[in-house]
Amino acid sequence: MIDGLIGGKVYGKPAERQGQGGTAYVTAKVLAAGADGESLFVNVIAFTDDARAVLLALDDGDSVSLSGALTPKVWTDKNGEARPALDMVAHAVLTAYDVNRKRQAVQREAAPTSGDPLGDDDR
Repeated sequence: MIDGLIGGKVYGKPAERQGQGGTAYVTAKVLAAGADGESLFVNVIAFTDDARAVLLALDDGDSVSLSGALTPKVWTDKNGEARPALDMVAHAVLTAYDVNRKRQAVQREAAPTSGDPLGDDDR
């Protein structure tokens, strides 16, 4: 198993599904830029409540970062050429909204609680 971090744009709309045992999961496709300038499809599946909720809130074209277990794959396009792809079981999903929210939370924690702008009342 390869643990990885992927960044890209959502391709299509993520979909919620039910497994045979009644387990809910979400599937999505993410288009990530490869090192050679070509795009790479990442087939994403998420089982945790948090990751499922974030994926379902996203639309086609939204930027996203995902962390989880990666499996390399190969698929054949309509011209018969082999193309790389990745399958990911996402454990964590991060969006621009999450980054702003976390940044604001850190700034609130770091803000001085007294009237002293430096937070230094030991004069």
